[in-house]
Amino acid sequence: MFAYLFDLLHRLLERAEHSRRDTFLAMAVDIHDLERRMRAVEMAD
Repeated sequence: MFAYLFDLLHRLLERAEHSRRDTFLAMAVDIHDLERRMRAVEMAD
């Protein structure tokens, strides 16, 4: 039971993190800004 809840919570948090990253990357104003943001995301992992 706890393993199922833990897995569910983990998937929800992972989905929220992906959404946050997508929003951050979508706010790029040009290709150079997008590349900078992509490097920042990679370094944060």
